Amino acid sequence: MSARLSFSPLWVGVIAIIGLLVFINWPEEQQTQQQGNRATPVVTQIVNVEPFAVTLQALGTAKANESVMITPQESDVITSLNFSDGQQVDAGDILAQLNSNEQKARLNELNINLAEAERQLKRIQNLALSNSTSTQLLDEQQARVKAFIAQREVAQENLNKTFITAPFSGKLGLRRVSLGAYVTPGDVLTTLDDIATIKVDFAISERHLPSVNEGQTVFAESVAYPGVQFEGTITNVDSRIDPTTRSINIRTVIDNAQQKLRPGMLLTITLQKRVLNTLVIDEKALVPDHEDQYVFVVVDGKAVKTKVLIGERRPGKVQVLEGIVQDDEVVVQGTLRIRNGSALRVLNSSQG
Repeated sequence: MSARLSFSPLWVGVIAIIGLLVFINWPEEQQTQQQGNRATPVVTQIVNVEPFAVTLQALGTAKANESVMITPQESDVITSLNFSDGQQVDAGDILAQLNSNEQKARLNELNINLAEAERQLKRIQNLALSNSTSTQLLDEQQARVKAFIAQREVAQENLNKTFITAPFSGKLGLRRVSLGAYVTPGDVLTTLDDIATIKVDFAISERHLPSVNEGQTVFAESVAYPGVQFEGTITNVDSRIDPTTRSINIRTVIDNAQQKLRPGMLLTITLQKRVLNTLVIDEKALVPDHEDQYVFVVVDGKAVKTKVLIGERRPGKVQVLEGIVQDDEVVVQGTLRIRNGSALRVLNSSQG
């Protein structure tokens, strides 16, 4: 009976729990003893005062400096196409021509009528010198000549509308029509973009308004060109703040002579707000604890966990407002292996 009690499930469960607790706590106790006997290797940094650029980032979409869809002003058949896909053209180049036989005939008719009217006007003017004709007849003929001149100008303008030209220099898109096609106003023949200069519009919070000015330099990055920065200049700060989002629109212009950027690209804009002379440490030196931030300061070869107040951040760097001073030595690598009071073995020391 007693043998049966000694191996009851209750006793087995109690022994298992005790064994588990010993197993869980044993490594931590052992590690604590080892840390007391052996210094942990770390990499440190000497805290310095240095220039710290405070930047602001925003997203914007690239736009062509000028952009239009090439469409006809009249309805007719295309008799000439003078461009190819992606061609670079100059302002005034003739891209296409519509059937202009009717306009040419009308212009030719008016030129003939005008020449005859001018001949009759000259004859009447000669007669008027000798008082051989009335002033009324002279006035009527002068009015007739002016009417033909006005009609000829209209006819010339109608003829000009059959020539489809480039309004500015730029790069054409894809050709969307063929020779002989009948087109009407609104039909797109192709697109034309001036991408020698790229515009980027982006929005920032109203609290950053004092930090931006016209003429300020910005940098743009695209996923298409990793690590490449495109320099631009702010050309306009909007005169109004959006009452819904409390943001303000900024326009910047980027030189794109190499035509790497294209309209529609998503760009990350970096704007430098100001440069501070302040205490700066590597961001990896921070040890978060709930809502607070700490660093391990090296004092007499041991780690001292110190609470710090941080300010501005930028990739890899952080501004320190309180908690440490210049020339303090802080741990930047190995923070996960140490605790307050741990003995340290500094492998190397960085100046920032």
